[in-house]
Amino acid sequence: MSDNQVLVRVEGLKKHFPITRGILIQRQVGAVRAVDGITFDIYRRETLGLVGESGCGKTTAGRTILQLYRPTAGRVFFNGVDLTGLKGNELRRMRQRMQMIFQDPYASLNPRMTIARIISEPLRVHKLATPQEQIERVQELLRLVRLNPRFINRYPHEFSGGQRQRIGIARAIASNPDFIVCDEPISALDVSIQAQVVNLLEDLQDQLGLTYLFIAHDLSMVRHICDRVAVMYLGQIVELAEKDELYDHPLHPYTQALLSAVPVPDPKVERRRNRIILEGDVPSPINPPSGCRFHTRCARAQELCSQQEPAWREVGGGHFVACHLV
Repeated sequence: MSDNQVLVRVEGLKKHFPITRGILIQRQVGAVRAVDGITFDIYRRETLGLVGESGCGKTTAGRTILQLYRPTAGRVFFNGVDLTGLKGNELRRMRQRMQMIFQDPYASLNPRMTIARIISEPLRVHKLATPQEQIERVQELLRLVRLNPRFINRYPHEFSGGQRQRIGIARAIASNPDFIVCDEPISALDVSIQAQVVNLLEDLQDQLGLTYLFIAHDLSMVRHICDRVAVMYLGQIVELAEKDELYDHPLHPYTQALLSAVPVPDPKVERRRNRIILEGDVPSPINPPSGCRFHTRCARAQELCSQQEPAWREVGGGHFVACHLV
């Protein structure tokens, strides 16, 4: 795709959280390298999936892209504008066009606010509507997410988890954003509700021309909803490709191990598959391994893997990988 179709460009993005010691005088003794140099593009109207084990830095990456966490290094361009150089009102104006759907529908809604107040909050913050227009917009948004507009004066505790997540989605689209980070929006929901929420997100994308960064654990769901998929391990992206290319021809040993754990509905195929069982635990992001970060758990690792960090490169057809063995 051409550069004019790129909505979000991430270049060498890092987010390190300092570790300090001392009571009266605190000094930094280390850092949690949650995101440690990631580079990729997100195209207009596409859904880019971001997958990986818990603690690999997916949520931190999403929040740093939106500047909810200010990056330690690197740059994020939104529609050609460098977000890392913006502050105050300039950044606030850009935030109108970028929103987030949070993982926990129970913790992300203020229990003391009515649904009308929750959903209209972006309209008040960005001064987009009068009080009467806010009520009309909230009712319109509730219809869009398939909830009864008469619910506007109810409180979050009166709704189920799936309904709360729909309210969170309504709040995210209230300011007519172009880009939404979906931070595991279905992982806290019952399986029977997950498909409904995913179908809603797809319908809203078609109606409103939205672009998604979809953070998730469920690799089957990611293949269903996403156009391209990025695989993250210990703060770095190790592989990125179009979804069918990645699932049918994974190149990185970590991606191969992840995909080998995805259940297949055909028992005959399932019996013939070779499961790849990773040895050991994920290393600490405080002190990650030298060279390739995956080499401590990789059955194919060579001496070069522990000494030199693999380059992030394209191997053809928009398929990127960071591995010495490819």
